[in-house]
Amino acid sequence: MFVWVFHRISGVLLIFLLIFQLSTGFFQASSSNSELVRTVAPLHRHPVAICLLVFLLIFHALYGVRTILMDLGLERERLLFWICNILGLILFAVFLVLYFTWIAA
Repeated sequence: MFVWVFHRISGVLLIFLLIFQLSTGFFQASSSNSELVRTVAPLHRHPVAICLLVFLLIFHALYGVRTILMDLGLERERLLFWICNILGLILFAVFLVLYFTWIAA
């Protein structure tokens, strides 16, 4: 039940975060020096927004693969849940290390 709810909520949040990233990227690329551009442009590279986007993307994708495998007849729901969670945490930890050592530093 948790996976189903999280998968739906993460999908909606991903839509809003992608729209947010696209709109702030537009302001970042703007050559205008207006107050709005100077206020909104730094939000595009904000670490919390980027980390949340990657976290939701990883787990949404893994839970989607889990759902597909269950639809194909794999009946090991609990095992798939733990595999997706462990793999997701490993991928997100690798992302955090790479992001904060190379990109955000």
